[in-house]
Amino acid sequence: GILTKESTCNQQINAIIPNERIDGKYLAYLIYNKKEYMQKKANAPVVPIINKTDFSNIEITICDKLKQIEIVNKLDKVQEIIDIRKKQIKQLDELIKSQFSQRFENDKCPNYKWKEVFNTTTGKLDSNAMVEGGNYPFFTCAKESFWIDKYAFDCEALLLAGNNAAGIYDVKYYKGKFNAYQRTYVLTLKNHEWSYQLFKLQLEEKLELLRHQSKGTNTRYLTMTILNDLEFKIPSVEEQNKFAEFVKQIDKQKFEIQKSLEEIQKLQESLMNKYFG
Repeated sequence: GILTKESTCNQQINAIIPNERIDGKYLAYLIYNKKEYMQKKANAPVVPIINKTDFSNIEITICDKLKQIEIVNKLDKVQEIIDIRKKQIKQLDELIKSQFSQRFENDKCPNYKWKEVFNTTTGKLDSNAMVEGGNYPFFTCAKESFWIDKYAFDCEALLLAGNNAAGIYDVKYYKGKFNAYQRTYVLTLKNHEWSYQLFKLQLEEKLELLRHQSKGTNTRYLTMTILNDLEFKIPSVEEQNKFAEFVKQIDKQKFEIQKSLEEIQKLQESLMNKYFG
């Protein structure tokens, strides 16, 4: 981050003050481009730390001040577009949640317990079973998905992370052939007419609650005792289908924005490499 006024920081924050030869934002972009180097230098297994000596050993090439400002202006414009795209995606997510509240947050929708909603199983594999260039998605408790050569499931399902170091869980949706880690919950709906989009959203809204209720110290995990206490709203199949169609249309917009975001992020990476090597 960049600070332009007086401030204080704790002993684990490295404060870098540029001299008159270098623009502050230029220096910030330069340091950001060195993040992989700093991650490799981080010297603690649990909480990675990079110290003053590591910073001091980073070699940098400084162009003249006017050129620095020119580079900063170009990178700022790219970052502005990235921020806009992320904001658009967030607004669409909020629109879906708003529609859910308007349609279903009332006493007319009955509440069902977990066991009345989901058939629950887990994967059988270790988390390192992924295969680069595999044929099928492999779901673990990580945010990203991986690949594998063999599938164990061929269905429509929600994938709920069952453990996480910080208790920050994730829900994914998939339809087709896939495989899963042994601590990933594979959830199929009891009623084949129900909407997976509806229940994915309801699960996502409960993730913060699950973070607080999860067990463990070094690794936080979810048990069936915790999950079985959760309740879900069950509107009519007709209302579920209407909501699913609405989500489908929003997801199309999100897909296009996400594609644009990824393209501009590639441009940003290209420019950073061009300017900072």
